[in-house]
Amino acid sequence: MAMSEAAREKVSVLIPCGNEEANIAACLASVQWADEIVVVDSFSKDRTVELAKPLCTRVLQHEYVNSATQKNWALPQLTHDWVLIVDADERVTPELREEILGVLADPGTRNGHRIYRQNHFMGRRVNYCGWQSDKVLRLFRRSKGRYQDREVHADVELEGETGVLRHKLLHYTFTSFEQYMRKFDQYTTWAAGDRAKRTPKVRWHHLTLRPAFRFFKQYILKRGFLDGQAGVVICSLAAYSVFMKYAKLWERQQRELPDGE
Repeated sequence: MAMSEAAREKVSVLIPCGNEEANIAACLASVQWADEIVVVDSFSKDRTVELAKPLCTRVLQHEYVNSATQKNWALPQLTHDWVLIVDADERVTPELREEILGVLADPGTRNGHRIYRQNHFMGRRVNYCGWQSDKVLRLFRRSKGRYQDREVHADVELEGETGVLRHKLLHYTFTSFEQYMRKFDQYTTWAAGDRAKRTPKVRWHHLTLRPAFRFFKQYILKRGFLDGQAGVVICSLAAYSVFMKYAKLWERQQRELPDGE
């Protein structure tokens, strides 16, 4: 380790997961430098827990409702105030590790830091499609923050200043369409639930213009075309997810209408 433990504040790593036997060992190997590693498992049916136990401090199990709820439940279970949250399909590089240790040695006035992600899709590194600006608040004081009450894409609501780290998390997203579609159905259902609070009635433009603009934004404005065929696939899936979010909300609203309307 580049610096003595006495020279910095201690950090707990939180890894929420479920059925991640293909990823969990490599993820845990990348955070062995941490002072505490806690895996929160949503009752996996594969070998995730078996593989995790020798490589972490503790394995906790909790029924999964959504990502924000799971993390908010887990945060009070940790020992140290500083927490680094890492998903099972992510890896902390040696460069990012040293940068994090530097922050812990001299936290200054910032209570949290966003971390950019280098995303991979089906084995291919993605440099555009809007993913180049992907950054997430993952290193923060848990006494100063908690996740928003949202079903999908919840961010941390943090008191005080936030910084941005230079080095990136490696993020290995979907490796197959089968894996993607399993999550797609649940995520679009959650997104429809979140959108219901802001969209009292789905209109024609929600189902047509918004998906089309999402494709245009990611493929043209965010230069997804530079990612080749992978860019076409990613941007098309993004547009389809917007369509399905509104289509599911439309379905829900139709069921709620009185008979005859």
